[in-house]
Amino acid sequence: MDDLDRRLIAMLRTDARQPVAALAVALKVSRATVQNRIDRMTAKGEIAGFTVRLAPEAEAGRVRAIMMVDVEGERSDAVLRALRQRPEVERVHTTNGRWELVVELNTPTLAEFSQALDAIRLIPGIASSETSILLKTVAF
Repeated sequence: MDDLDRRLIAMLRTDARQPVAALAVALKVSRATVQNRIDRMTAKGEIAGFTVRLAPEAEAGRVRAIMMVDVEGERSDAVLRALRQRPEVERVHTTNGRWELVVELNTPTLAEFSQALDAIRLIPGIASSETSILLKTVAF
């Protein structure tokens, strides 16, 4: 997968029902390019399907986690851009505490979770991180 594939996946994760033409405009490529990439990733099994986003408690079996991120100097914008390209990143929150960012992660397997952590930790501008796997969501 290249950068365009990752941006496309990030957009599809936000709203998989977006028309291909709208995705093409947002990505500044042709409609055919977007369709070809979706078809290729689907054929290769990288896109397993299109679905709805469920409440966290409804996603039993997935690996969900919170990653606290310390960003070097003025690199927040670059780090945020890189995180937007990661399909396992569901949300990013900025904070005013010890950590600059709180990143919500969601992966299908522990192996993919480990790969995601390795890749995210290598993003230029990330000074350090601390990650906790979410075991259970308690309703209030």
